[in-house]
Amino acid sequence: MFRAQWMFELAPGMSSSGLEPLPCRPSSRGPGLKSVDARVKQEIAKEEKAKELFLKAVEEEQNGALYEAIKFYRLAMQLVPDIEFKITYTRSPDGDGVGKRCVEDNKEDDKMADLLSEFQQQLALQESSVKLCQPEVDVSQTHISVLPMEVLMYIFRWVVSSDLDLRSLEQLSLVCRGFYICARDPEIWHQVCLKIWGRSCNKLVPYASWREMFLERPRVRFDGVYISKTKYIRQGEQSLDGFYRAWHQVEYYRYLRFFPDGQVMMLTTPEDPQSIVPRLRTKNTRTDAILLGHYRLSQETDNQTKVFAVIMKKKEEKPIDYHKYRYFRRVPVQETDHSFHVGLQLCSSGRQRFNKLVWIHHSCHITYKSTGETAVTTFDIDKMYTPLFFARVKSFTAFSEKPL
Repeated sequence: MFRAQWMFELAPGMSSSGLEPLPCRPSSRGPGLKSVDARVKQEIAKEEKAKELFLKAVEEEQNGALYEAIKFYRLAMQLVPDIEFKITYTRSPDGDGVGKRCVEDNKEDDKMADLLSEFQQQLALQESSVKLCQPEVDVSQTHISVLPMEVLMYIFRWVVSSDLDLRSLEQLSLVCRGFYICARDPEIWHQVCLKIWGRSCNKLVPYASWREMFLERPRVRFDGVYISKTKYIRQGEQSLDGFYRAWHQVEYYRYLRFFPDGQVMMLTTPEDPQSIVPRLRTKNTRTDAILLGHYRLSQETDNQTKVFAVIMKKKEEKPIDYHKYRYFRRVPVQETDHSFHVGLQLCSSGRQRFNKLVWIHHSCHITYKSTGETAVTTFDIDKMYTPLFFARVKSFTAFSEKPL
């Protein structure tokens, strides 16, 4: 405004108030006014050039050419330092192209979200002779598209298997449009949810589909092992001469393997995962120290999912050596059953979901068979109970023993 007012006052024939015209008188200041007008025109041209360079820099920045954008920004500010505040945008600074790209991206997201219905609609519009999938090249052998829909779905149930290998099912859906439709069959995902949560998942609400329930609802994972590593230093015995006392660094691992049928295996050992994990593939392992039991999922009122398990050592029937106690009286040994009650809180950490188990309870129950009494020992959850983190094991789902 100040510059406009100043230019208006310099115009010939106008007073400082701008209301009454001044009488035109010959003056010797004519060349001076011409030089002022030339400077004003030069500044206006410089400002227009700075605006052009600044808008060019904005365009380059939107296109991702940051180096070029910085160069144009620098040139514009060398001409007019405050050019940024003198530009009146006739459109959004983000640019029409960016807005269009955002709209297109949103459309693509909506399209991907509704990909199943789109494929089904395309399949419905095709001729009745066209099958669910077609061979890409001509083959002399029988193509899988010749199989009936019921047989295809049975094959897909074998892919999922009794181990609930949903990762393989998702990979199979990437083959073609027909396989994508088969892999999104609600009945498959419903049976998977029933195997995991039992009768507590009869209602689909608040999820839009059974697949969404499987992806979003907290659950333990079956395609690997939950592992924790514990380290601590303990004081050893004093030497015989009394000059020094040894210190020992103790390191051990805890392993937890869950199965879809509600069974769980637990092992505490100093051996590293490379040697232990292959032994945990099946429940019929020969490792003596493994504890077997059952688990259940519980969602408390605080909206936290917890895992409770009761595990015990495998029972082994030892043959009685009668010759050993032939010549002296045998002292009867009181028979007991040992079981461990474990409570864990299911969490997510990092990018992976449901990959962390935090200890909340651990106790030992000793039941005497002769009297039926049970002695309970509860352990304090301290720093020795480190969280268990999930590690996926590809070999656990490499074979299918039974279909879903």
